[in-house]
Amino acid sequence: MKKKIVIATRESALALWQAYHVKARIESALEDVEVVLNKMTSKGDKILDKPLALVGGKGHFTKELEDAMLEGRADMAVHSLKDVPTFIPEGLRLAAITERQDQSDLFLSHRYESFEALPEGAVVGTTSLRRRMQLLAKRPDLKVKDLRGNVNTRLRKLAEGQYDAIILAYIGLKRLDLLKEIPYTQKLDFFIPPMGQAALGIEIVEGNVLAIECAEALNDPVTFALTQIERDFVAAIGAGCSAPVAVNARKNDDRIEVRAMIGYPNGTHILEERLEGDFEAAQGLGKTLAERMIDRGALEILKEAEKIAFKEERAERL
Repeated sequence: MKKKIVIATRESALALWQAYHVKARIESALEDVEVVLNKMTSKGDKILDKPLALVGGKGHFTKELEDAMLEGRADMAVHSLKDVPTFIPEGLRLAAITERQDQSDLFLSHRYESFEALPEGAVVGTTSLRRRMQLLAKRPDLKVKDLRGNVNTRLRKLAEGQYDAIILAYIGLKRLDLLKEIPYTQKLDFFIPPMGQAALGIEIVEGNVLAIECAEALNDPVTFALTQIERDFVAAIGAGCSAPVAVNARKNDDRIEVRAMIGYPNGTHILEERLEGDFEAAQGLGKTLAERMIDRGALEILKEAEKIAFKEERAERL
């Protein structure tokens, strides 16, 4: 008789793709295990009329799944790692990170062939304060408009002409095979990604032997190390998942480069830093980078950035 493991997952198309992908990998690696999905709708999926930063950040995408595990209704959860807060509730553990894929942010448009071709005052849609910050730092003339809904809803709004262009993560569109529907796309190489983009986080019930075994079959040690540096940076700087913070660690041969950027959502007061180190001695790089930026005023910038985000939201409602 096969051993059963229950995975908690959101019901969005991308979350289900990720959960079924993990299910297939576990059942391939461990032939005596059957994986069952417990599908649920998170608070982040329900609140679609406000920017995420104003309803508590991306932790709303993980809380219901974590509650299900703590209540015994699931053994593990599959998350987009960028949505996982650095604080993990007692009784749970972030046990594995899958190999990271293409981390690019992607420009999409039905009207303009590239980001550079956007005319002055063009309307660009994004949910993310990080993307808003980097867009306006590069092009302060653009009008950045909030964009909520699942991936298909966002693409429909673009096709209807509500936006001249939108910015989404490349990997989600690739996984759902939606790129062919967009006339113009461009990877934005000047963007620094967020913590954990394009990797899956496997959260488990602490001490669950079967869940630990499954997680070990999924884990990529290099991605785990790199994303831990990013998570250490975000934890040390005290930023939530939705704050205007970009941080990315990459491995080149035996060296690691970590880049970070913070600033106001309107693209001003930008602070950038980078650090390099040996891969084998990389532990602590994220915290060191955060301390450098804190010395340069990062905490004050983030505090003001939060005020600006709330102020802009109130102005839009009037």
